[in-house]
Amino acid sequence: MTDYSPLGGDTTKPLRLGTRRSKLAMAQSGMVADAVREVTGRAVELVEITTYGDISREHLAQIGGTGVFVAALREALARGEVDFAVHSLKDLPTTQPEGLVLAAVPRREDPRDALVARDGLTFAQLPPGARIGTGSPRRMAQLNAYARAHGLGIETVPIRGNVDTRINFVRSGELDAVVLAAAGLSRLGRTGEVTDFLSADTVLPAPGQGALAIECAEESTELAAALAELDDPHTRAAVTAERALLAALEAGCSAPVGALADLQGDGQTVNELRLRGVVGSTDGTSLVQLSITGSAPTSHDDAAAFGRELASEMLAKGAAGLMGERAL
Repeated sequence: MTDYSPLGGDTTKPLRLGTRRSKLAMAQSGMVADAVREVTGRAVELVEITTYGDISREHLAQIGGTGVFVAALREALARGEVDFAVHSLKDLPTTQPEGLVLAAVPRREDPRDALVARDGLTFAQLPPGARIGTGSPRRMAQLNAYARAHGLGIETVPIRGNVDTRINFVRSGELDAVVLAAAGLSRLGRTGEVTDFLSADTVLPAPGQGALAIECAEESTELAAALAELDDPHTRAAVTAERALLAALEAGCSAPVGALADLQGDGQTVNELRLRGVVGSTDGTSLVQLSITGSAPTSHDDAAAFGRELASEMLAKGAAGLMGERAL
């Protein structure tokens, strides 16, 4: 680490925010930069970093998924080249590395998946044999299972690329529809292109989907304290439960695992948490889908316990056999 102190010394120096180069990452990081300027009164500059996941053309399941969009940002943090970094939380490995701290998890955007289909079609309106593009085994498993249960004949097609590339598969007629994260489309101002929001009852999102993670060096205590002002405790509790489920299943972020924690209350106080989880074979023939509900967690350990409990129940129902070689 360098001896550069981000909130000490020369306060005219901008804080350096490490971000991936994609349009979506830049949009997300720009939103966080604005919030950090308000909290600290300091200028913030974006430092663009290319990750392995950005340059590899292989499908995420082939290159491992876990950490492929994160490692280069974390290395820049460790070397002191940036002061903090912004990640899509669903891309973060579940193990926190030494020397780095998850300083803030801001309020979550819409966690659902969204369909962008030709001719304004909803999922239920897609014709027999419709080709749906997604790079996610999790989406494939649940889309195929739902279609099978409801007599819809679809074909899921593995794709890679940024939002523009994926939507262009539909515009060009190569695919009938693609599935993307609703949060990403919202942050890019492209919600108007969505033809159907997929209910969590149809497709559970990836653990942490729709949430951002702001990470900094553990030794940057002043900066970590300032960034913590952006933390949303309800979002953090929910994603902690979801990620604990993923960790307990010993699965990476490219495994066919979906999870969503809902904090519920009477409008004044949150008093209950419901955690839903799913693991499935990509063809949709086998699915383990369970949920648990309990008192709202009051600590990180409480939230993580939800995830471990549900994972244990799912493993008892045969979830390990649906995660391929990543299951132990």
